[in-house]
Amino acid sequence: MNSATQLLQPALDIDVRLAEMERSVNLLLNVTPVNAAGAWADFERSDFSTVPTLRLRPLGFEPDLVRRELYNLEIENVDDPALHTLLRTKRDEIARQITALEDRDTSRFVQGSLQLYGGVSPSLVSTAEELLAIIPAQSPKAPGVTAGAFAEAARAEMLRYRAVYPDFPVHIDVRDDVSELMVSFGRLLIPEAATFRADRVEALLQHEVGTHVVTYQNGARQPLKLLTIGLPGYDETQEGLAVLAEYLTGGLDPRRLRVLAARVVAVGRMLDGAGFLEIFEALQARYRIPRKTAWIIAIRVVVAGGSVKDAIYLRGVSRLLEAFAEGISLDALLVGKLALDHVPLIQDLLDRGVLRPPWLRPRWLDAPGARERLDRLRAGTSVMDLYEGETAR
Repeated sequence: MNSATQLLQPALDIDVRLAEMERSVNLLLNVTPVNAAGAWADFERSDFSTVPTLRLRPLGFEPDLVRRELYNLEIENVDDPALHTLLRTKRDEIARQITALEDRDTSRFVQGSLQLYGGVSPSLVSTAEELLAIIPAQSPKAPGVTAGAFAEAARAEMLRYRAVYPDFPVHIDVRDDVSELMVSFGRLLIPEAATFRADRVEALLQHEVGTHVVTYQNGARQPLKLLTIGLPGYDETQEGLAVLAEYLTGGLDPRRLRVLAARVVAVGRMLDGAGFLEIFEALQARYRIPRKTAWIIAIRVVVAGGSVKDAIYLRGVSRLLEAFAEGISLDALLVGKLALDHVPLIQDLLDRGVLRPPWLRPRWLDAPGARERLDRLRAGTSVMDLYEGETAR
């Protein structure tokens, strides 16, 4: 610990407790259905006409106890203005997460989701609609890869990092109680029943391992532990960066862009009052989204009572493209899990020696063509420019 961090020790002690509490709350896992594979099978048997029942895991913490501990933290004693604001807003965010989890499967959940992730602007919906209109719908052509095969590819990717950074941990779980590929506190969780397009494996590895795991591990080497679990509102920037990692490695294909756009449209329809079947059918009939993909998008949007989280991917990309054009430091974004709004604070803490430069350099920066693509982003690019194919007629 250096002299700069010693002066901030009261703030860092609170930071550790906040990180521990968010781990116990685990919002991501607690709004992930445990029965997605079975629900899909039931939906197929109903000839795609019955609203699926999605089951969520019981909460593994006592909400009132965690909430009480949150507000017992003496954040008012933190003298550093920037850290005081950061810790207070993170405390309030965790409190909102707890309330949202208590409201699962009620009409109140969507309001909590809006507080955590923000709404959907007309301009974002317009961009999504335009992407869906100009990008031709394509049928799947690539063969599928099993969860086990994807786990082996992920292990190989992590071992590539370990070859350069010997302390890099390898944490991969193939599980039957998650419905989607995700990184939870540095662990890659793979749905046991999932299959993945073979031509998407590399892009998914750069998204999940090269961005989510790498920024987690970079944050773990910092004295500010919130950089592992995420500073307040980090999700939008983190997912936007992960999607751009796909782009920089040449893996942001037209079908993926259509999915990101369809997620925004689905969130918008949910907020307008549409139910699962209406969203599912509109994605297929109006936007030509394949049936299984439409199912995945729809359940992610209606889970727990209505989630707006999936709109952050396209919104995050849009905001990052603006930031790259303005000359944002990529190193600052890689220090850990943070939002664009935190970059000035992170840069200040780096300059003062409180934080260290990123431990890990993501491999996607060295992919063939990545430097040229990054230069294009810095020259000024819109989301529409990320599509490089022919337009629909």
